[in-house]
Amino acid sequence: MFSIASYMQDAMKVVQTQISETEYSLLEAYARANNTTIKETVREAIRKLTLRDDVDPDSPIFKIFPLTRKKGKVTDASEKHDFYLYGRDK
Repeated sequence: MFSIASYMQDAMKVVQTQISETEYSLLEAYARANNTTIKETVREAIRKLTLRDDVDPDSPIFKIFPLTRKKGKVTDASEKHDFYLYGRDK
């Protein structure tokens, strides 16, 4: 699987294609509206179409919780986790 980090480290390749005047106008307008170049707009489109950025609801990470059925004495762990883990607030 590809990641953004591996994408950024890859050597650049040249890709050529033909698009209609309408497609070019749309691409140019999008790039201008987003204050970027057509090259970067095309790269962004490729990343959005090809890199997976979603959550698999069947992943085991979502099935292992809760690890206990008892409620603990700590009720503010989400807010003071640094204190409970390291003994100090961050």
